[in-house]
Amino acid sequence: MNIELTLKTFLNWLLINGLPVILIIIGGFVSIKIFHFVLDRYFKIFAKTNDNIESEKRNNTLKAIMKSVFDIFIIISALLLILNKLGINIAPILAAAGVVGIAVGFGAQRFVEDIINGIIILAEDQIRVGDVVEIAGKGGLVERVDLKMVVLRDLSGNVHYIRNGKIDIVTNMTKDFSRYVFDIGVAYKENIENVIEIIKSVDEDLRNDPNFVNDILEPIEILGLDKFTDSAVIIRARTTTKPIKQWYVARAFNLRLKKRFDELGIEIPFPHRTLYVGQNKDSSSPILNMNVENQLKG
Repeated sequence: MNIELTLKTFLNWLLINGLPVILIIIGGFVSIKIFHFVLDRYFKIFAKTNDNIESEKRNNTLKAIMKSVFDIFIIISALLLILNKLGINIAPILAAAGVVGIAVGFGAQRFVEDIINGIIILAEDQIRVGDVVEIAGKGGLVERVDLKMVVLRDLSGNVHYIRNGKIDIVTNMTKDFSRYVFDIGVAYKENIENVIEIIKSVDEDLRNDPNFVNDILEPIEILGLDKFTDSAVIIRARTTTKPIKQWYVARAFNLRLKKRFDELGIEIPFPHRTLYVGQNKDSSSPILNMNVENQLKG
């Protein structure tokens, strides 16, 4: 008799409370899935109308943030509804949460600082997923941006987790476009005007290459003869590329320039020194032994 009564009581509870709880869980899960699907479809359509890498990076960042915020909202709402269905008065919980929130606020200044700075970073579009940046002394490809932190992966594969509150200076190397600065050293004996024309010619060939025609935005800009060093004169130039393509283009340009210099006999000098033999107090010079060998090729 007691078993039947207990089973009946359990079934009544399951119908009155258990079923609504299950429906709330299912509803929350379905809501999240529907929101993610709609968001993905919207950004996919938006990406077709704005077919460029900058829009894609910003869309991916905003999409990840919106999904995260919506998921947290649905989970908290579902938990509160479940507690209410189980007969637990949530009013004291909400009141206690407010008091705890105030207390935690004083001890969680770093967390609040991260959130506020994260909102500013996202609102000003400073960092997007896919950018190459330098922040807080670390540089790399941005893999994730949220309200709490930025995740970078550097060239060696190391992953850096940087709190938004620690970010005060952002160096974004792939915003809208990218540039690469060349310091090209040639021997003092070379004709500088001729070397500049060779540099322009190599750049033109590279821009006409199908593998690079879509990556280079402008002809190379010759900034001029920049400095005199011990063994070379330095010609400075820069090229403008699509975001994150500057290193790819620069390596190809350097390779072609080296080959062209070799073909034309343009000297890329190596460091050398002029030796001066000092004098003693009596105006005599120390002995400098030198051995010169002349090898004739037969």
